[in-house]
Amino acid sequence: MEWRDEGILLSVRRHGETSAIIEVFTPERGRHAGVVRGGASRRVAPVLQPGAQLDLAWRARLEDHIGTFTVEPRRSRAAAAMGDRLSLAGLNAVTALLVFCLPEREAHPRLYGRTEQLLDLLGQNEVWPLAYLKWEMTLLEDLGFGLDLSTCAVLGARANDLSYISPRTGRAVSRAGAGDWADRLLPLPACLLGAGPAGDAEVAAALRVTGHFLRHHLAPALGERPLPVARQRFLERFERGGDA
Repeated sequence: MEWRDEGILLSVRRHGETSAIIEVFTPERGRHAGVVRGGASRRVAPVLQPGAQLDLAWRARLEDHIGTFTVEPRRSRAAAAMGDRLSLAGLNAVTALLVFCLPEREAHPRLYGRTEQLLDLLGQNEVWPLAYLKWEMTLLEDLGFGLDLSTCAVLGARANDLSYISPRTGRAVSRAGAGDWADRLLPLPACLLGAGPAGDAEVAAALRVTGHFLRHHLAPALGERPLPVARQRFLERFERGGDA
């Protein structure tokens, strides 16, 4: 068995004296693991940095074997990620969530494209947090837990005053539709609707909303495992002001 593709490096761990086991996210093969011979060497190890864009060739005797990768660097994102603490925390959150959420060897081409676009924005802290928020929404959608913000869940019609979101269903609720139940609903920041300017405080509020659905809907479907701590560290870093 053999295939070739490009991919984003998600994780690396040493394997034996000289090799490494890597996990990558590819457009056609999804999350996929394999051994890189010599992956711990001085020549190859600098290439194997999480977030790196790689050309990949995978080979195994049988399809269900772990197999081996040969890799060629396409572009590194290490410099952008190491440039400031917010970028590094963001990169760690993205790679950790993908390892946590994605089934092995299941293609998610839309999510892959959004992930590549997001990582190419690393270091651009004026736009990256909002782009990351939109990426989390895509992650939820691709895995079957997308938010429905098109109409009011109570009144059943498109409304101009969508202000809340049901923590149980992920559907939007208008101010008129919420009524006495408003205090049981999550706030719906305008940036989740793509409306108005998205300041840092609003993006942080929106990330708390997507975090609710990651933590209470997606994670239980994966076996009650807790979300990666890297995601919370990124949110805390962002709320403190990036490099603070």
